[in-house]
Amino acid sequence: MAGGNEINTSECKRIVPLNTWILISNFKLSYNLLRRPDGTFNRDLNEFLDRKVPANTTPVDGVFSFDIVDKSTNLLNRVYQPASENEADWGVIELEKPLSTDEIVPVIVFFHGGSFTHSSANSAIYDTFCRRLVSNCKAVVVSVNYRRSPEHRYPCAYEDGWSAVKWVSTRPWLQSGKEGKVHVYMCGDSSGGNIAHHVAVRAAESDVVVLGNILLHPMFGGQQRMDSEKILDGKYFVTLRDRDWYWRAYLPPGEDRDHPACNIFGPRGKNIEGIDFPKSLVVVCGLDLVQDWQLAYVEGLKKSGHQVKLLYLEKATIGFYFLPNNDHFYTLMEEIKDFVHSDSR
Repeated sequence: MAGGNEINTSECKRIVPLNTWILISNFKLSYNLLRRPDGTFNRDLNEFLDRKVPANTTPVDGVFSFDIVDKSTNLLNRVYQPASENEADWGVIELEKPLSTDEIVPVIVFFHGGSFTHSSANSAIYDTFCRRLVSNCKAVVVSVNYRRSPEHRYPCAYEDGWSAVKWVSTRPWLQSGKEGKVHVYMCGDSSGGNIAHHVAVRAAESDVVVLGNILLHPMFGGQQRMDSEKILDGKYFVTLRDRDWYWRAYLPPGEDRDHPACNIFGPRGKNIEGIDFPKSLVVVCGLDLVQDWQLAYVEGLKKSGHQVKLLYLEKATIGFYFLPNNDHFYTLMEEIKDFVHSDSR
């Protein structure tokens, strides 16, 4: 079993498409340069290494985007929408009219991954993913540029996520359907999936309607070492040492991994029975070392009386959805499309 920062490259290469292996391996190499043993993070170098792209009001592959700031919080959101078929409308940002007065258009609030520490709403890899969500799932996406750790620890990411959902749910230009509502869904990968869960709890307690949660290999954990953590440590891009560093960087100083931010249904977890928690689609990768925590989360939702669908992809690794070079990518897009449109049928 590999440990520390050693990654079993030969086993990865046998299963992961070459382009994906190169992409994620380069991320991991840079991540190792950015984390410091004392728990601090080289943010300046991170901003230099993280390739960012501007928004495009002129459509790219049928999708246009623009950045907009919530003036009440100074939180930046990047909005992605399907482009009009009329080229005369390209480059025009419409903030007065609803998305549609007839059809329902799902609005997906997206929280990027990066273990609460890396990436941003304008990182190239997530910009591309959000565009693919729009084009494949026939939805609008609002990507949230939440504050990152260790400079901004718990609960900053959750507070920013909650602010974004409230902001989205009150935008007249994101309304659709005959009833004129904003049909809000949330989606996130890794730490973004964790954020989506906690924001959904807050929304349910505050009577803000979120129709569904999509969690892509969400970042959960606990003090106990699960079997998957022991078996997969260091084999497919991720080590326990890495995961532990990110939790120490995000959680309040002195806290352990049984903090309710990390261990959702653990000894200090919040009871969510009886609240109007949204339906969930939880995507678990069979080669993700924290999969046992994700599967426990699915069972916890069921025991709490909430609707949840598990999409278990046995041979998938983290980040499989970054490139459309594998069957798992297309399976995921179809599942998300069905999930966000099921209420409009």
